[in-house]
Amino acid sequence: PTMQHSTALALSLAALLPATLAPAAADAREVSLSTTLNNYGGEGAYLAIYVTDAAGAYQGTLWLAGGKSKWWPHLADWHRATGGAVPDGVTGASVGAGRTLDVTVDLADALFDAGYQIRIDSSVEDMGDAPADVVAELTSAGAGKPVPGNGYVQSLTYR
Repeated sequence: PTMQHSTALALSLAALLPATLAPAAADAREVSLSTTLNNYGGEGAYLAIYVTDAAGAYQGTLWLAGGKSKWWPHLADWHRATGGAVPDGVTGASVGAGRTLDVTVDLADALFDAGYQIRIDSSVEDMGDAPADVVAELTSAGAGKPVPGNGYVQSLTYR
């Protein structure tokens, strides 16, 4: 089963980058993120999918699965970096066990092969939290190769 969100996000990470890295809109690519959850047998998972730079500093939120803000503090690394603030248009429903969330985003070309990472924090009610469930280096060579998760996420694949 798959949950698809084929909306290209209006939020461009280019706006969040230092001026020296901020490329023109033409220097971006559409990237599909496919996050598959393990069949852990619990409630739907909350997921924060976001980008960090080479030093691990937060750069921007790509997608937040789970709309009830009272659970966002359980997405610990993401919540600490953002204070729980979510840009408009990047939220959706929580993701059920064994399901796949597909999201399409626009990412600046400058983010690839430059030390940036896609990270996923996850949490399931009454089952615990998994900060840094997935940490995937954003590289051209890594496209299409599943990156395993350490908690509720089985894998993240970007194309």
